[in-house]
Amino acid sequence: HGRMGISAVPGSGKTHTLSYLAASLIARQQIQDDQEILIVTLSNSAANNFISRIESFLSEFDLLPGLGYRVRTLHGLAHDIVRERPDLAGLSDRFQIADESTADQILTSVSQAWLRANPAFVLEWSDPDQSPQSNPGLIKKWQTNLTRLGQAVVRQAKDLQITPSELRQRLPGNPSPLLLFAAEVYNDYQRALAYRSAVDFDDLIRLALQALSSDPDYLSRLRYRWPYILEDEAQDSSRLQEHILRLLVGEEGNWVRVGDPNQAIY
Repeated sequence: HGRMGISAVPGSGKTHTLSYLAASLIARQQIQDDQEILIVTLSNSAANNFISRIESFLSEFDLLPGLGYRVRTLHGLAHDIVRERPDLAGLSDRFQIADESTADQILTSVSQAWLRANPAFVLEWSDPDQSPQSNPGLIKKWQTNLTRLGQAVVRQAKDLQITPSELRQRLPGNPSPLLLFAAEVYNDYQRALAYRSAVDFDDLIRLALQALSSDPDYLSRLRYRWPYILEDEAQDSSRLQEHILRLLVGEEGNWVRVGDPNQAIY
């Protein structure tokens, strides 16, 4: 049993090596029939690349394709965990997932609504020489910027496990308009999700951690199911995503983390 962290530059063969390791573990019968090598990465395209490479190595080893491993994005893994036991996450069996497009539409809508309700914001925070009259695109630019800010606020707040009400309580006296925007847009965004009986990708991470932390038997079953965890693009794992993997590995599991800190996106 062991853990390994590897920092490797672009083109050094990270995906190739992890794919070969997964196929080799299967070929050497290091897992039982009801176990899997779990490979986690950042994007769907990277996940598909892993599947293609692992299948190629399994073919070289004269093994059946598609058996003995599971490739997931970190959000996909969280979805698997929550979907199997939604009761542990406080969700019904019929919960919906707001994909990135839906989440962006909601954030755009609530950001624009906030800007309409606070028209003085544009004049206060724009170049004094600019106004909606002299620059017709000014409002549109602020809508875009505030939507991006709202995305960052929601992502960071959820990674810190701060609810909208907790964020409002933490505001200082006489807060700046930007802080008020952050608190109000986060609150309105979550209300819009609740109205749809939906959770977003960042909620999935939080709820997966809740499910794993609340039921030791469920966690134990998943630890048995995935005795080897191979993580690519580890530099972009959030605090909660890393916590999920640490729980799944436990004391007896095996965890290989590969990434390049110089390529960190988030």
